[in-house]
Amino acid sequence: MNNEMSGPLSRIVRALTKVESNELRATVLSFLFVFALMTAYFIIRPVRDAMASDWTRAETSFLWTLTFFFSIAAVSIYGFMISRVRFSRVVPGVYIFFSASFVAFYLVTKSASDPTIVDKSFYVWLSVFSLFHVSVFWTFMSGLFSKEQAPRLFAVIMTGASAGAIVGPSIPTFFAADIGVMNLMLVSAVILLIPVPIIGALEKLKVTELGNEDLQADLSHAERIGKNPFSGFTLLLQNPFLLGICLFILMYVTMSTFVYMELREFLSIYERPQRTEIQASIDLVVNSLALLTALFVTGRLATRFGMATTLSLVPLMMVGGWLVVAVVPVLAVLIGLQIARRAGNYSVTKPGREMLFTLVDTETRYKAKPVIDIVVYRGGDMVTAWVHTGLRGMLDVGLIGIAVIGAAVAAIWALAGFYLGSTYDKAVGKKSTKTAATGRKGE
Repeated sequence: MNNEMSGPLSRIVRALTKVESNELRATVLSFLFVFALMTAYFIIRPVRDAMASDWTRAETSFLWTLTFFFSIAAVSIYGFMISRVRFSRVVPGVYIFFSASFVAFYLVTKSASDPTIVDKSFYVWLSVFSLFHVSVFWTFMSGLFSKEQAPRLFAVIMTGASAGAIVGPSIPTFFAADIGVMNLMLVSAVILLIPVPIIGALEKLKVTELGNEDLQADLSHAERIGKNPFSGFTLLLQNPFLLGICLFILMYVTMSTFVYMELREFLSIYERPQRTEIQASIDLVVNSLALLTALFVTGRLATRFGMATTLSLVPLMMVGGWLVVAVVPVLAVLIGLQIARRAGNYSVTKPGREMLFTLVDTETRYKAKPVIDIVVYRGGDMVTAWVHTGLRGMLDVGLIGIAVIGAAVAAIWALAGFYLGSTYDKAVGKKSTKTAATGRKGE
């Protein structure tokens, strides 16, 4: 096995991606893990979005509000379960549960007397799932790889998400008519079960090839963590580092909302087929750039320049981007800003943010992280959407004003990223110094 893993292919992969030979199997399986998750999600996301076209703006806004509150409920239930279920069952159990829920929705749609209620329930449920399944995945990853491995490997693993985001939508695009729109739920449910055996294989690799048997959150142990299901909220409020991550995410969400809303204003003059074509082109460019950047750039960026630079890079780009929009407020510039923001998030900011959770303890990772990833994120969505509406509608702020505000928010985002990255770099540096000293004593 070792000879195989140190062959020509392994050397090529290591040269291109900085993945060591003993990490290759775990990296490939992690890639397949998130690829399956994102494929399953993007297969049925068009089903949800098609439903929304039948409702008024007020109905859709109300559903987003429900999504926020259901996110709080979901995280609380998850906290309750994580306090009472062994680690080795938690992660696969989450995906089995969501898979079963999609099958249940499929069955209900076949017999429901009022399909509108079922459609709206599914819309909210999938919106909760869209963040929950990724949060659980990265929680598992942060307990699988060490602080030294994460900066090199997370960006490569993240390319699996980009690949899934490309493959997933192609299934309903080309086969929805043959499969049937509602039958796509069953396809997604099956694909969502693929990670279950992968999780078991990764648990074994953690203590063998990766050599991380002492790493926190070892899911192979029947260990249990705090018994309070709401402790994730408490841990969040008591930890300045976690509050910094919250600020970082809220500034990102503000960027996302502002760009999305302004782009929507520009595209309103086009017919729906033209808008679809423009959005599809943006998706293609974003996912292609994200795939290449994450595979060949992000790992080197994090290891060579550190996390402080990595986490502040995209926010600083957004500062410049918004200022360009303020000077040249045209559609092409706004599209360029959207591409830079999304591709930068998928390939640089998101993997970097997930590396931060390798610094925290088991209970924080499993309880506070879902609160941050889901409740804070969805709450930010809701609040910033209303803020943008108020700026545009009540205060009559134009695109130039929005761009100036966006640049200021991006500057705060960059400062938060620099603080978090510096904290990470110091923690990793101390560990490296301690390890080196221990090694010298052993000599």
